[in-house]
Amino acid sequence: MAGRIGVYICRCGTNIAGTVDCALVCEYARGLPGVVVAREYSYMCSDPGQSLIKADIEELGLDKVVAAACSPRLHEHTFRAALEEAGINPYLLEMANIREQCSWVHSDPGEATSKAKVLVGGSVAKAGFLRELPRREFPVTQSVLVIGGGIAGIHAATNMAAAGKKVYLVERGPSIGGHMAQLDKTFPTLDCSACILTPKMVDVERYPNVDILTDSELVGLDGFVGNFKARVRTNPRYVDLAKCTGCGDCDEACVLAGKIPSEFDGGLSNRSAIYIPFPQAVPLAAAVDRANCLLLEKGKCKSPCLDACAAGAIDFEMEESERELEVGAVVVATGFEDYPAEELSQYGYGRYPEVITGLQFERMLAPSGPTGGKVILPDGREPESMAFLHCIGSRDENANEYCSRVCCMYSMKQAHLAREMSGAEVYEFYIDVTAFGKGYQEFYRRVRDEGVFFVRGKCAEVARLGGELKVFAEDTLLGRQVELPVDMVVLATGLIPSGGTQELARSLGVPLGPDGFFAEAHPKLRPVETQADGIFLAGCCQGPKDIPDTVAQAGAAAAEALVLMDRGKVEVEAGVCRIDVETCNGCGICVDTCPYSAITLEEETAVVNEAVCKGCGLCAAACLGGAAVLELYDDEQIIANIEGVLR
Repeated sequence: MAGRIGVYICRCGTNIAGTVDCALVCEYARGLPGVVVAREYSYMCSDPGQSLIKADIEELGLDKVVAAACSPRLHEHTFRAALEEAGINPYLLEMANIREQCSWVHSDPGEATSKAKVLVGGSVAKAGFLRELPRREFPVTQSVLVIGGGIAGIHAATNMAAAGKKVYLVERGPSIGGHMAQLDKTFPTLDCSACILTPKMVDVERYPNVDILTDSELVGLDGFVGNFKARVRTNPRYVDLAKCTGCGDCDEACVLAGKIPSEFDGGLSNRSAIYIPFPQAVPLAAAVDRANCLLLEKGKCKSPCLDACAAGAIDFEMEESERELEVGAVVVATGFEDYPAEELSQYGYGRYPEVITGLQFERMLAPSGPTGGKVILPDGREPESMAFLHCIGSRDENANEYCSRVCCMYSMKQAHLAREMSGAEVYEFYIDVTAFGKGYQEFYRRVRDEGVFFVRGKCAEVARLGGELKVFAEDTLLGRQVELPVDMVVLATGLIPSGGTQELARSLGVPLGPDGFFAEAHPKLRPVETQADGIFLAGCCQGPKDIPDTVAQAGAAAAEALVLMDRGKVEVEAGVCRIDVETCNGCGICVDTCPYSAITLEEETAVVNEAVCKGCGLCAAACLGGAAVLELYDDEQIIANIEGVLR
């Protein structure tokens, strides 16, 4: 095979041409077997560049195209579309990556140019053996799975529900709301967090096309973009949501009432073994804490909660259940967790009761919190001096090197509220102030002008000396050591990925970044998409964010999912595995090798589910008889590619 091949070399401005002599590569390509035309252009991916290709296909009768440009991941679809518009099969395209593999990794122009010639030669040789492949389209299921019930998940769910789509909102806790439900006020406007969030929580519950699945988590995801099958496990709540009125009588009757630390209040208050998560919870119903319930764990409780429940909603016979949901898209909105401050022992958290985290202080500020909105010390006194320590678990080589983005702002918000409520002297120990958002810099100036003392220097240690709690740091602006006695220390703990992120990533087939958060497909052009088609990211699961950015990204993720579903059908990659039934001996090695479970044995012959196959090639590499063949990368094409490189 060969054909009439056209070679198109992109200078990419100076991205490629700054190192690779594109004219020499073009001249070399003109002399390769089967090449009818070779051209170079500044930006081959632009409309004029695409027009060159389409005109040559029509005028010169080209039937194969080689594009020597940047990564196929970025522009392969662009060039395929050009071929299709010109009337030839889009899979008769081969790309040579002369940007990432040449100009960006080599400094010597001569060597980079020589390598570019080699890559183009291999691509031309392979292009001669390309075959037309059929389009593979499948209908898209008109429903979506949202994982995580914080503000990101809620906003994405309401947007898609408003567009008429079926939404399954899965939350592993007993209520939706996430961390935003724990906040008192939001920066920089000092709006009441509950006043903003609660209407959104109520709205999403009222949509008839939204199923809220609390106490639930994803345990497996099969299928492909537009046609996923999600397995969701629901843990027993031991309370019938249809019967519970949220009266709280069971909470008061529990023999462990007021004895179990409340996670919602950061351990500053206690709750019962059966409890309502918080006053605005959705669903507003009790839940049983299995780990602490005496009846479930030890079988030794007389269960006064059963007698107290007039509605008969408590059911200790409930069992774990699992259901399969068919969805077209998945939005991941699993949020974050606070950095565990006890891991940095130099700050005294867990050792000195006057040292608390920012989230605990937030609950202290809340009128519905453990102190009724009063800033008080463990002994009941109001503090006269306080220190807020920035970057606890962030920008730290011993913890996380990334900036958590919100810590500076929430510390300044809390400093403002602390002064307002207690009149205490307040000190902020910081490295740099990150005030990047709308109105943030103005809020920083406001807090500074109110009399909050800013000390530029990271705290080295918090210790109790002579009965006083002291903060030790260096003021890097004044160049002196600071030893400051204070009554209370608040740690601005950074944000880390939520628990179970690694397991969820494996279930979804989505990679994580070096910071442990979910990795987006492209940081600039595809910030809410993942490498797994049909799976989108919203909020802090992708990295630390404030509330406005979280809501914006949730809206973007919802929009991407809606575009996918409204299209009605999805085209999947044609370069899949095919089985030569005459050669296949039914050994099943390919079945065991396939990571996507796309191959089964039927009547001792391997059969590929093309809708599930991702074209990874593991089956072709493992098949002992050569029966498994990968479209676009069969043996003939690969050998030609190698021979072209070695020419």
